[in-house]
Amino acid sequence: MNFKELVKSNRTCRRYDGTKSITRQDLLDLVDLVRYTPSGMNKQALRFAIVADEETNAKIFRTLFWAGYIKDWDGPIEGERPGGYILGFEDTNYGKPMPEDIGIAAQTIALGARAEGKAVCIIKSFKKNEIKEVLGIADNLNPILAIPIGYPLEEVVIDDIHAGDDIKYYRDQDQVHHVPKIVTEDLLINK
Repeated sequence: MNFKELVKSNRTCRRYDGTKSITRQDLLDLVDLVRYTPSGMNKQALRFAIVADEETNAKIFRTLFWAGYIKDWDGPIEGERPGGYILGFEDTNYGKPMPEDIGIAAQTIALGARAEGKAVCIIKSFKKNEIKEVLGIADNLNPILAIPIGYPLEEVVIDDIHAGDDIKYYRDQDQVHHVPKIVTEDLLINK
């Protein structure tokens, strides 16, 4: 798959194949990619926790908010939950990471997972204190990102829209997840 195909196939995934496991090594390999990415002022202030055991996965799952636009859905059901999580933290001993660093790290993990046939959901809405409690995290580490990872179960399609059209993602009657994306010509300000 070329790079454009990889980017296009890298859709947010919220339903996973529970019959396929994710290992700590799978997660470690994805975090390893981040160490090669740019970091503002080279601070490297991001830290990560990886979780791939059923008991801790279940505890982390309960701390996450899954899909803001899908109001009648509380997240994936048993058998469709992620096999692991990468949780991102800012380490206050190193200073705040730049917002760009967080985005670069998350996208790198997402693309790395997709290149291996896995998929992720980058989540910024979760119960921070509960995550720290579940993992026994030190005071200098603040949760900033949760990335569930698994093998995709759902079909996700891109719908071309124009600037000003409705951007809300949705599921159709066949449970196909539709993601509206503005066409390139409408992204340009100097046409």
